[in-house]
Parts: sequence; structure tokens; C-alpha cells
Amino acid sequence: MPLEILTSTLAARHGFFTRDGCVSTGPYASLNCSLSGADRQENVLPNRALVAAAMGVAADKLLGVRQVHGVAVRVADTAWRLGEGGEADAIITKTPGLALGVVTADCAPVLFADAAGKVVGAAHAGWRGAVAGILEATVQAMIGLGAEEKITAAIGPCIHQESYEVSADLRDAVLARNRADEQFFTDGQVRQKWHFDLPGYCAARLASAGVSAEILPYDTCALEQKFFSHRRRTLRSETAIGHQISVIRL
Repeated sequence: MPLEILTSTLAARHGFFTRDGCVSTGPYASLNCSLSGADRQENVLPNRALVAAAMGVAADKLLGVRQVHGVAVRVADTAWRLGEGGEADAIITKTPGLALGVVTADCAPVLFADAAGKVVGAAHAGWRGAVAGILEATVQAMIGLGAEEKITAAIGPCIHQESYEVSADLRDAVLARNRADEQFFTDGQVRQKWHFDLPGYCAARLASAGVSAEILPYDTCALEQKFFSHRRRTLRSETAIGHQISVIRL
């Protein structure tokens, strides 16, 4: 099965990859790109090499970090060895030939590019990271690295509001920062549950930072044949899960 690569209007070369197109099997089928799960490395490494080739770089130039739902941004000026990217939830670069990747399975992958073609970035935005400010941190880091013109973003496949029923702890954390963000919640099916619009929330946070964002219309939880989903796994009480990757490069 060939790779399926979704794209946006970002000027830089990029791709939001689905789960289709390589060698992993079972719950990881088939383009699982996460090194932190229980899938065998002899499957994950060819998967990531195929993604790198699709992005026009060598396998060792596809960079990632250990994502921890925080606000740290890693600057990449040269490649690092696989698994040695450290803990962060975004990567930025002004170095041509480096591909920046984030892995997700319901969280929002957000790719960034400046209009001058000088700096690109990739961020992993779960609700915790988005509330804490990972998107704004990425924008500020890109400016600090030399982004000279307007920065735009694309919010890739993630869990959408219809699939994302949440409890009071999540809602309270969002509203503790800004009560106006109640607009991103609708009533759930039962009392004390709400549906949260993660991509809409991310787009609004970016807009407040002066960044226009495109939202790709793909719900990872609802589209089982196309995407891995942590929420879908949880609802089914399954244990194993794969992750899709989103990548950008200069």
C-alpha cells in the first residue's frame, strides 16, 4: 500500500502522513512511526526511512524529540542521533535539509513556516501543551531564530469535537486561563461531560499570537482506517497503539 500524504497551503515542503504505507502489523499497521511504543524497531525504522525519503532527506535527517506535553522548543541546527533529541514538544530549524517530525495519535500536529522561507517548525499540541502555551512558544522561538515575515501554520489530523468528550478537569484547566474559551465546549451526552474543540482552540491561540492557521478536516478518532487514535484505543480497552507522523522541512 503506498504512502498517503496529506498537505496544506503551507509554502514549505511538508506532509501529514496517515497510517497507510509500510511494514508494521497488527495494532501498529502499517506506518507506525513512534519509537516509544512496543512495536519492533525493525518495523519502525523502515517506516521512518520511507517517510524521510518521501520528504527528500536521508533517514538520519528526520528528527524527533521525546514529547512530554510541555512547552519546550528544541532548535535543530544539525542532525542528532535517533532517540537523542531530548524532551520537548516542538522543533524549529533554519537549516535546509533537516526534516522535523512530531508523532501523534489524537493530539494536534501543528506545522509552521514563515513567508520568507527561512524558518520552519513542528509542534505537538495535546490539550495540556496547548493550554500551557506550546504554540506561542514555537512562534516566539521561530522569531528568535530569524523568521522575518509572517508565520503561518497548519493544524493536521487530530481528534475533533464530535469525538472528544471530556471531563471537568480538562474544562476547568482551559477556563482557568480564559473564561472566554468556553466557546470551544459543547454539552456532552451525560452530565458533567463536554465536547472539546481541540483544533479550534489551537487555531484561536495561534490567531492571538498573530498566526493564521489552516485546520485539516480529519478526525483521527473517527477515521479508523486512516489514523491511529488514543481515544479509540481507550474506549475499546485496547493496549497497543501506533502513531502517525507529521513532517516539515525547508
